[in-house]
Amino acid sequence: MACVRIVRLGVIVFLCQVLSCGYAEESVCTPGFESELFVFKVHRDHLHMGKRLGRVTFNNCDGRTRTFFQSVDKRFDVSTDGTVTLKRQVTLHEGHKVFSVHAWDSNGKKHTVSVKVEHIHHHKEHHMDRRFHSCSVLTFPKSSTGLKRAKRGWVIPPFHVPENSRGPFPMKLVQIKSDFAKETQMVYSITGEGADQDPKGIFTVERLSGNLFVTQPLDREKKASYRLIAHAVARDVDNVKESPMEILINVIDQNDNKPVFTQNPFNGLVHEAFMTVTATDADDPETYNGIVNYAIVSQEPPLPKPNMFDINILSGTIRVREADMDREQWPRYTLLIVATDMEGKGSSTTGTAVITITDSNDNPPQFEQTSHVVSVPENKVGHVVAKLAVSDGDEFGSPAWSTKYRIISGDKGGFFNVSTGPSQLEGIITTVKALDFEKTKQYVLSVIVENDDPFVGSLPTSTATVTVNVEDVNEPPEFNPKEKTIFKPEDAPVDTELVTYTATDPDIGKSQKIMYKMGNDPAGWLSVSPETGVIKVRTLMDRESAYVKDGKYRAIILAVDDDATSPATGTGTLIIELENVNDNAPVINERTVGVCNRGSAPVLLSITDKDGPPYGAPFSVETQGETSKNWSTSMNDTSTGVFLHLKSQLEQGDYNVVLRVFDQHKLYQDSSIQATVCDCTGDEVRCTEKRLGGMSLSGFLSCIVRKSGTKKEPLLPEDDVRDNIYYYDEEGGGEDDQDYDLSVLHRGLDNRPEVFRNDVAPTFLPAPQYRPRPANPEEIGTFIDDNLNAADNDPTAPPYDSLLVFDYEGGGSDAGSLSSLNSSSSGHDQDYDFLNEWGPRFKKLADMFGGGED
Repeated sequence: MACVRIVRLGVIVFLCQVLSCGYAEESVCTPGFESELFVFKVHRDHLHMGKRLGRVTFNNCDGRTRTFFQSVDKRFDVSTDGTVTLKRQVTLHEGHKVFSVHAWDSNGKKHTVSVKVEHIHHHKEHHMDRRFHSCSVLTFPKSSTGLKRAKRGWVIPPFHVPENSRGPFPMKLVQIKSDFAKETQMVYSITGEGADQDPKGIFTVERLSGNLFVTQPLDREKKASYRLIAHAVARDVDNVKESPMEILINVIDQNDNKPVFTQNPFNGLVHEAFMTVTATDADDPETYNGIVNYAIVSQEPPLPKPNMFDINILSGTIRVREADMDREQWPRYTLLIVATDMEGKGSSTTGTAVITITDSNDNPPQFEQTSHVVSVPENKVGHVVAKLAVSDGDEFGSPAWSTKYRIISGDKGGFFNVSTGPSQLEGIITTVKALDFEKTKQYVLSVIVENDDPFVGSLPTSTATVTVNVEDVNEPPEFNPKEKTIFKPEDAPVDTELVTYTATDPDIGKSQKIMYKMGNDPAGWLSVSPETGVIKVRTLMDRESAYVKDGKYRAIILAVDDDATSPATGTGTLIIELENVNDNAPVINERTVGVCNRGSAPVLLSITDKDGPPYGAPFSVETQGETSKNWSTSMNDTSTGVFLHLKSQLEQGDYNVVLRVFDQHKLYQDSSIQATVCDCTGDEVRCTEKRLGGMSLSGFLSCIVRKSGTKKEPLLPEDDVRDNIYYYDEEGGGEDDQDYDLSVLHRGLDNRPEVFRNDVAPTFLPAPQYRPRPANPEEIGTFIDDNLNAADNDPTAPPYDSLLVFDYEGGGSDAGSLSSLNSSSSGHDQDYDFLNEWGPRFKKLADMFGGGED
């Protein structure tokens, strides 16, 4: 019975062990930091902004590598991969700093860890490196399976190797070992920087032993760290291998570089005696090897004291130590500077700082003359009033020597300005506003002079007094206002008084008479009274004239005084706003139209009235004379245009249509339109040439003309004693021909009904039709002949082959006609025998014309 109980107890114990082991293997991963405290070692108390301190690790248990971190101390920044850097400069006053970092897992729970930044001394660092190097075996970490929390102990620390080692090489660093080596032979290899990547071959590993070697001395200034990946696989068994292991090798800095000045010598201009020298060291700036201190070794010249300057040992800033500098005696100092690393205990180098002492403004400028009396004419802007010369004892060309000026009193109205002259030692006063003798006859100005640089200490300021006497000059009369606007109707009669426009003389101290005259009257419409300035209408004004812009006419009036030496002239502008009157009748704009004699739509004609509202539209139109028989009109919807209708079918030709156009106040004017009627239908106006028996009508008429007799009856009897000129083939006169009254040249024609006066366009004859240009080039000759003949026989083309009669001497005159137009048909021979009686000078003419038939 006791045995059974013992067996049962053993089973229970065994089951408890199995269950407990199973529970441990299946425990859930818990998010959290990999350590309760992270310690970062630094080599100095003063940490610069941007320095990377280390990395905190946080396990989210979900495979994510990025986590949101927050530092309680805002001087430290933690990135999402856990890297801790400085946001600004930090000083470890007590040799360390502890702060907290928060992290949030995927469920939003906050976790907190402490971070300690600790300053370690140089000898402790090397002791730590040696202690690390005593570890001769580096074992691959075991990988966890399932959902177990990752083991916190498998964090491979950086491996430190001093630079410039003397060997012997290859030098063993560590042995890499896998736990699988107890069961089977493992093969080791490395990849990464210094192995199979540039710079290649620096590190090697023995394949079977795993011994890691460095093959040559390292140089931290070329490369400060190497990242290697170690691999281990079974040589004889498949699928047996270690996960890659990262090995970080940091190169320990040795003091193998001297400080180097960034320039040599340093040149500086010292006024407040401030400049900085800088030296760099290629060694690690995080160690004492790269910390440079500065010191002044010597000063030349050592006057007035040997230690005129001092230097900040850390920053290299040079400042003035003594206050007894004198630029005139010692304008330049040369300092020998030494820069030493390892905080002044290591390697050193020397450099030179050349300091030039600049001038200080200890000599105020002085006016050479402190009182001036000048005269300035009135009304002059930009006139030079006075030039004030000064002297200054400071260095030529320096800001302590150049000058500037100010008017401190006497110029309340701002009439004057003072500026620095080209020589920098001269103040020039000029007028910026016109002076007025009648208002102020004298100004007293106070001017001071200063330097561009402020004075050193309290120095007296030099002042000059300038008395400005204003000279009176003859000023032109002034119209008031300068522009005068009046409103007048455009049809104001001649001699109508428009306005009195006068000026006053600003020279109140003089008694002068003002005379008026017209300065500019573009249209010549005005006159002005010389004594009173009364302006009248000289000729009728016209609001529609080209000289009127926007209904306004501008004229310039002059006012001249009677000064004996220099008469002055003032100007005024008279603006006349012309009120519109109905003085222009409306006219039709189109001069020619074309219609078909069958089924043609009405032609719309536009109407223009120079008069604006209310003297223009609506318009009305009436036909005149013979026009009413064949044409009719109707107005459009707005009564601003008229439709011309053809009432009856007319033969093809040109017709003169006379229309009388009225404005709304019944002012009218007749307009003549040349209407071309074509033998066609509809709105497509196209005239066709009439043909007679296969021959064109014009060609038939030309044949009749050529076959007619050569003798033509003159328009006037041959025995008429008038002296007449006939114009043939006239090309047409200029535009001014119509300006002359030709009626005086037609005396006597009223009693000759058989002679038709055709110096105006006939209204009853149709114009000839012209052939269109032929498509066949061979017909060009005929085309030109036909159209030339049509133009020669066109009675409606100017100058209408006018018969002009002049120099009528009356009937019964003894003087014969001088005309030779009809001499070819007279049939009478001339007798030139009388030339023989005129002497030897006319013998040649007598032989030519007096020889009879011979």
